[in-house]
Amino acid sequence: MRRVAILSYGLTKVEKHWRKSLRELFGDAAKEALKETKIPGLDALIVGNMCASDLSDQNNIGALLADHLGIIPSTAYRVEAACGSGGAAVLAAYASVASGMYNFVMTGGVEKLTDGVGGETTRSLGKAADAEYELFFGSSFVSLNALIMNHYMHVYHVSREAFADLAVLMHKNGARNPYAQLPFEITRETVLNSEKIADPITLYDCAPVGDGAAAIIMCPLEDAPKYSDNFVEISGVAGATDTINISSRSDLLSLNSTVVAADKAYKMAKVTPADIDVAEIHDTFTITGALSIEDLGFSEKGKFNKLLSDGAFEPGGVVTINPSGGLKSRGHPVGATGSYQVAEVTMQLMGRAGRMQVPNAEAGLTQNIGGSGSSTYVAILRRAR
Repeated sequence: MRRVAILSYGLTKVEKHWRKSLRELFGDAAKEALKETKIPGLDALIVGNMCASDLSDQNNIGALLADHLGIIPSTAYRVEAACGSGGAAVLAAYASVASGMYNFVMTGGVEKLTDGVGGETTRSLGKAADAEYELFFGSSFVSLNALIMNHYMHVYHVSREAFADLAVLMHKNGARNPYAQLPFEITRETVLNSEKIADPITLYDCAPVGDGAAAIIMCPLEDAPKYSDNFVEISGVAGATDTINISSRSDLLSLNSTVVAADKAYKMAKVTPADIDVAEIHDTFTITGALSIEDLGFSEKGKFNKLLSDGAFEPGGVVTINPSGGLKSRGHPVGATGSYQVAEVTMQLMGRAGRMQVPNAEAGLTQNIGGSGSSTYVAILRRAR
């Protein structure tokens, strides 16, 4: 297997892109990525997307985007793994370069959630749950996560305020992110007093609905110096699954797909959680962020709140969590989120993150979840040049 490098990336601001189509949105990100490197061409395009079939009346995403970018007859296809589609696309692209099948691959993600009318977007997102045993009975991702959050507070005796404080940190970080959908700071009271969505989850515990696209270009690590003076190595990458419905799990307070994927990625990269300087984790809700922090090995179970209050997850702490603001503040264009995370950590390791920059970042991690933890994709990145 060949070692794999990331040469460049491109991002759009996450917002409600009313005037841009799916192809135009991804085209903007792809053109930014292509401007940063002088590769001879693209052998393949592997893009993550979840909701285009429902909300944009569009299948055949690979061909659509290849045509728009003018890269036909290159191989192009869509990867779907619910909210983890972007992370799954990164894994597929890595494998295609590492195996020697392709030399230059663009991966990324695109999502247009605001194309939905009325409850269409909520229903489309809900399809990442078990349609027969959860969605059919009226469950939503908010209600499922509210059950988990209530259980967490009861078992570990963690206060409601701790989750609000996690949201406050995400918005503090996101206020420095030019790509963020909600780039403003909030207070604990803002979270606690915002509209109740599903008790105990309030509006500011939730990631917003928005549109966005991210693109990343990969090539063999040994060839990277020919095409860029600044590149990053993907030193570990893995995916794992869990039951799609949460009632079948032995432990509601652990995302086993995250535990397994992270363990594989750490071993592949020959690192431990203590070696990670910066992490972009999947915080669709504040409870998801708390479980992710613990299951990635950055905190003992039930104790994320103690480290949070000590500043362990802020720049200069034990590990900087979501300097982008995470899904909570940067936004969550579902099929593109995992691609944003990889691009953002790449930006950190290249020293290009501006006001978001984590000092002396050498190793980073991304964690992208599908459904309520039914799948997770973890990548470990290292500064290479």
